[in-house]
Amino acid sequence: MYLLLVFLPLIGSCCAGLFGRKLGPYGVTCLLITFFLSLFAFCEVSLLGCCVYIKFIPWINSELLNVDWGFLFDSLTVVMCCVVTFVSSIVHLYSTEYMAHGFHLPRFMSYLSLFTFFMLILVTADNFIQMFVGWEGVGLCSYLLINFFYVYFFSILFYSGSYNYCKGSD
Repeated sequence: MYLLLVFLPLIGSCCAGLFGRKLGPYGVTCLLITFFLSLFAFCEVSLLGCCVYIKFIPWINSELLNVDWGFLFDSLTVVMCCVVTFVSSIVHLYSTEYMAHGFHLPRFMSYLSLFTFFMLILVTADNFIQMFVGWEGVGLCSYLLINFFYVYFFSILFYSGSYNYCKGSD
């Protein structure tokens, strides 16, 4: 259940990017399922008091440095998962109605789901290297979402300002 909570937005992003024209607005269901999974995780971890650690795969193995790709679900993490998935679900529902007649709706939904995936990677990371991957993924998706309407001059200006601000603060 916990791995599905993290990777379901990535699956939704791939489905929206590849099969978005056929799915239509039903691609939002991945995020709604993720929200309900985060609520179940909140009930299990916060209310029952059991912390969950998942060691997914070994990532960097050297003589002095061993870094695993793992996920940590404690009470703060599941609260943040609930917040991230709730806000993302609301944004997906609003964007579906707002851009209903837009030509590039599947691409936009794919970017939004990918943004949610990287936010969940950032929140559930158990080490700083994995947290950095989530942080840079959020930055990449912010670039893609801000520069979505690349034909407008102001979106390019806003992108360059936000990119310089984010990279300057890193």
